[in-house]
Amino acid sequence: LRSIPGVGPIVLAALLSEGYDAIRRRDAATLRALSGVVPVTRRSGKQYVVAMRHACPHRLRTAVYHWARVAVLHDFHSRNRYSALRKRGHSNARALRSIGSRLIGVACAMLETGELFDKSRMPQPEAA
Repeated sequence: LRSIPGVGPIVLAALLSEGYDAIRRRDAATLRALSGVVPVTRRSGKQYVVAMRHACPHRLRTAVYHWARVAVLHDFHSRNRYSALRKRGHSNARALRSIGSRLIGVACAMLETGELFDKSRMPQPEAA
């Protein structure tokens, strides 16, 4: 997990301590819900409200937030995705939760295959 952009010793410790069961099962959906990056939908009849998930461990949510924040600073693809989300009108926190959700998916896929993060497998940016 340390090979993924944005994962440092503090973030890794929080991920392993708070999300151990989901990481052990390589369950990205559960880890996303535990970390609070997926929204909650409340429905009643024809009305529905989509809101941020608050029922999650604060330490894990904070760790994923900072993981995404640092990844945006150091990873080209995360930075481009963040910029696109901000242009669509997402707040800073909402855009970072989306980046965190993507990074959790990448982390679980890496754990399933047993490979390290390889930046060369990502599509390369076009030359300007």
